[in-house]
Amino acid sequence: MPDEVNETPPSEPRPPPPDDAPPASPDVAEDWASRYRYLLADFENFRRRTEKSREAVTRQARAGVIRELLPIFEASRSARAAVAPLPATDPVRHGIELLDREWSTFLKHEGVEPIAVVGQPFRPDEEEAVGEAPMTPEVSEGAVTEIVQQGYRFYGGVLRPAKVVVARAPPDAGTEVMRTEEAP
Repeated sequence: MPDEVNETPPSEPRPPPPDDAPPASPDVAEDWASRYRYLLADFENFRRRTEKSREAVTRQARAGVIRELLPIFEASRSARAAVAPLPATDPVRHGIELLDREWSTFLKHEGVEPIAVVGQPFRPDEEEAVGEAPMTPEVSEGAVTEIVQQGYRFYGGVLRPAKVVVARAPPDAGTEVMRTEEAP
């Protein structure tokens, strides 16, 4: 008799493996479990990184928009100063004050804070000195005497540095550099 081949046709299901097959070793199951834990931890780290990145991009976009709105806010502040001499019942003054309050509320809600304060020490990391003024009894050396352009913080970072005038002590008469006239 010719050699019989015991093959099942492809259309028929294959029989299940015999019950006497050796079980999978515990090391293989433990390996898959540790792989799963590492994969899960990697995914969580990836999720956190992408969330932080998304927040940073959103914050940068908001900072750009707010930076563009600052001149409008400062114009409303100038308008408020211009209408201050008007009577309190004047509708224009009332409207400008309302607009200024709304701007201030909006910027506070967005996390924008002013930087410079007259009388506070000069901070070169947040302020730009554009001039010097003599010291007075009220203002010590190195303190801000005038705010030329207010600067703002946004979520701890500088949105725009302040431009300020800083108090300096007058030079001593003995340490002044003597100038000589130049001959023509």
